[in-house]
Amino acid sequence: MKRIISVLMLLAVLTLALVSCTSGEATTMTMGTGGTQGTYYGYGGILGNQIKTETGITVNVVSTDGSKANILGIDVGNYQLGTVQSDVMAYAYAGTRSFETEGALDSFRVIGGLYAEAVQLVTMDPAIKSVADLAGKKVSIGAAGSGVYFNAIDILGAAGLTEADIQPQYQSFGDSADALKDGKIDAAFIVAGAPTPAIQELCTTTDAYLVPVDGAVAEKLMAESPYYTTYDIPAGTYEGQENDVTTVTVKATLIVSTSASEDDVYAVTKAIFDNAEAITTAHAKGAELSLENATEGMTAPFHKGAAKYFAEKGITVESK
Repeated sequence: MKRIISVLMLLAVLTLALVSCTSGEATTMTMGTGGTQGTYYGYGGILGNQIKTETGITVNVVSTDGSKANILGIDVGNYQLGTVQSDVMAYAYAGTRSFETEGALDSFRVIGGLYAEAVQLVTMDPAIKSVADLAGKKVSIGAAGSGVYFNAIDILGAAGLTEADIQPQYQSFGDSADALKDGKIDAAFIVAGAPTPAIQELCTTTDAYLVPVDGAVAEKLMAESPYYTTYDIPAGTYEGQENDVTTVTVKATLIVSTSASEDDVYAVTKAIFDNAEAITTAHAKGAELSLENATEGMTAPFHKGAAKYFAEKGITVESK
């Protein structure tokens, strides 16, 4: 009987050890993205699959209200990864603009920049040819306090307009597209990687087109807010788009919780940036993955695991 008890105890210890080892290896992360009709959600799914394939880390990709929701989700522990606009990330780390109420947050770190997020001003009104033409119009400028909202306010300001000079509507990408189609609004600001599914669908079924954000407006904007850069949306990106459309962009950035281990974040970073070709095959935005794009213009510190990966590539980044 004693021998049987000893054997059973040994088996129990071995079982617990096995469970412990297994749970240590089976990391699961939740990634906050954006609306299902935006680029964040679809691209996040591609990244999640690539990370799982390369590292064994399971990434549960969830649809959210975008950048601010993802940062706050990481802050309270609901998410471990999130896709965010670089400007919103700057607000969160400094505790300004859309994060004035919450104050500066130190619960996230950068993994790397992913791709350009174009500010796309969409309309079906042939009278709207420039940002200045939005005066008096019903314009969707994103959810109040969102990244899109502040992009819209910045661009209106650079054109000499304020929120009071338009009839502002506070809508998501999908709702903006539906409202344009139904004639309920005159124009909408949509900030996402181009092509954006909501705009693709709109341009395929209507006479919608993009309004440029260029010239003096873009120059003033970049002088006041250096995280904006100019960008040409190539002709043919959307149905009926015959010419390049110049606009401004911020950068889609992948962030991670400070609670994530250095080993896991190193593995995630490597899985993405060592496999740009495979990601590009699955999603066109993968073509913008590069070491330079990943590390330039960041306004918050990198996670030590990401910094380790970039150091192996000869690039030193600020980490914390």
